[in-house]
Amino acid sequence: MATLPNPLPRLAADPSGRTLGLELPAGRLIDATHEGAWHEPLVWHAEERPAPGAWTALAPARTLGLLPVLLDVGGSQEGPGDWELMPGEMSYPGDHDADEVLADFWEQYAAEELDGDEDYASREVVEPLLGKPDPYDATVAPYGPAWPGLAAATPLEADPDARAAEIVDALADHGSWLKKPRLALVPARRSADIPAALGWSGPLNHENDVARLCAVLRSWEDRFGIRVVALTFDQLVVSVAAPPTTVAEAEAVAAEHFAFCPDNITQGHHPTLRTYAEQEVLNEPVWSFWWD
Repeated sequence: MATLPNPLPRLAADPSGRTLGLELPAGRLIDATHEGAWHEPLVWHAEERPAPGAWTALAPARTLGLLPVLLDVGGSQEGPGDWELMPGEMSYPGDHDADEVLADFWEQYAAEELDGDEDYASREVVEPLLGKPDPYDATVAPYGPAWPGLAAATPLEADPDARAAEIVDALADHGSWLKKPRLALVPARRSADIPAALGWSGPLNHENDVARLCAVLRSWEDRFGIRVVALTFDQLVVSVAAPPTTVAEAEAVAAEHFAFCPDNITQGHHPTLRTYAEQEVLNEPVWSFWWD
């Protein structure tokens, strides 16, 4: 993928980052990948849990092309050095179209669920008359096997970076579900690109080239004011500054979530798109994704 000049190597000789205009706590540089050491550090992360306001304090790093994200180093795979990062497998997010990516995922999943059944259209009419609603239709209603298209943008209810700071402070709290959250810096063009810049392989069973998912995250940045705020071995969390405020808007966004991460619905607590939209999308300032 296309890359920016990476300031992280300078932290090897200057761990505090003062020569870069930063004041960093004790931390680690990570260059470990699935195939061995990368030619330069992929990420820096602090050694200790961040204090409230730590995310905002890293604002000067943005001018260097370093963007903040929380990494959980306390899972079964520990920190990013054990995550089988694959930066060499990533393309550039800007080379992909979000609508095309989501349509491809949606249609692949439809084909898998319908088992190549070319008679779906007739069954969609006949089976309800027989009292046998199609299970795929039940999962993604009010939509069907054809990709419904991108949801409309919604108005911002908060500044995206301020919303991200609020969510990060909550996730970094000792009561959070994250075991050992650590503030990290990744060289990336925009928040949506962080997973690809890191070479993150969390969605490996769904998509090997995470840059395709980052193209969708870029679109969500533009339409819903999201920021990538946390990563674990297989989970992605984004803050949302413009969440849907009506059921119809939430269902349209939930369709994108279903294509982006089917496991959220098919293996989640809300087994239909409608219930997922109402419980996890409507007016929610955080979206979380998990791939099996």
